[in-house]
Amino acid sequence: MVISALSLVVIASVAAIRPEKNPASSFRNLKVLPGNISQKQLSAIMVDQFQDELGVSCNFCHSENRETHKPDYASDAKPEKQIARLMMQMTNRINKKYFNLGHAMIGDSASIVTCGTCHQGKPRPVNF
Repeated sequence: MVISALSLVVIASVAAIRPEKNPASSFRNLKVLPGNISQKQLSAIMVDQFQDELGVSCNFCHSENRETHKPDYASDAKPEKQIARLMMQMTNRINKKYFNLGHAMIGDSASIVTCGTCHQGKPRPVNF
C-alpha cells in the first residue's frame, strides 16, 4: 500500500512538470501566418499590426461565435479577414522584393513597410 501511494505521488509529480503541448497547434485556419507561430508572436502581430496600426479590434476581421459571443478566430465569415490576408501577403512581397528582406513576415521588426505605412491608425488607408 505504501509503494502504491508513493508511486501515485511520483507519477503526479512527473505529470506536473511535463512540458505543455505547443499552444500553436491549437491555432486553426492560419493561411498566411506560419502554423507553428507562438501565442506570443501571434498576439504581438494582432496588437501591434492590426489593433495599433489600423485602429481596429478583433471583431473588425473576426466574426462572433453565436454561442460564446467571443470572436471565432478560425471563421472566414467576414470578408475583412480575407482582405487582411491579402494585405499581409502584399506587405511581405514588398518588403522582400524592394527591401531585400529574404524571409519577410508581418510583425518582423526588420520590415520597412508595415500596415501602418498606409493605414496610419485607420481601418481604411488614407488617400494619398
